[in-house]
Amino acid sequence: MLKKIFRKKTPSREPSTVPSVDVVRYCGTWYEIASFAPKEEKGCIKTKAEYTLNKEGYVDVRNSCQRKGREKSVRAKAYSVPESGNAKLKVQFFRFFKGDYWVVDLADDYSWAAVSTPTSRSLWILSRTPYMEGVVYDDIIGRLKDRGFDTARLVKTNQRG
Repeated sequence: MLKKIFRKKTPSREPSTVPSVDVVRYCGTWYEIASFAPKEEKGCIKTKAEYTLNKEGYVDVRNSCQRKGREKSVRAKAYSVPESGNAKLKVQFFRFFKGDYWVVDLADDYSWAAVSTPTSRSLWILSRTPYMEGVVYDDIIGRLKDRGFDTARLVKTNQRG
């Protein structure tokens, strides 16, 4: 008789988000400084995201990078999750694929942000500029580590090309 083997799923740790995000201030260009290297970005350099608030009240998203000398991009729409203070967004890529985008740390002046998912399996550190001072990066890493993120998995993004 065959015995079914079930793997016990590791419980996900849902990260806390910032209390609120001013969407107008959050819009604009963000450069990826480091991430948990999603497979969609394999071989990418100069990775960035551009957010634009549209008149319907949601955010138009354009993620782009350079791969093998050519720009690759994808467009999406982001909607605020009710009662999240705009810190949690649902992002819809193509027509059917949706993802979660949670702002888990944010500079007071909106110069950098850390974004994750409800499972903490993804993490991005973003900046308004393609480069971030080491002391600022280390401070963000320290806070994320204290909150349980596996910061050793972060891979710095090549913004120079």
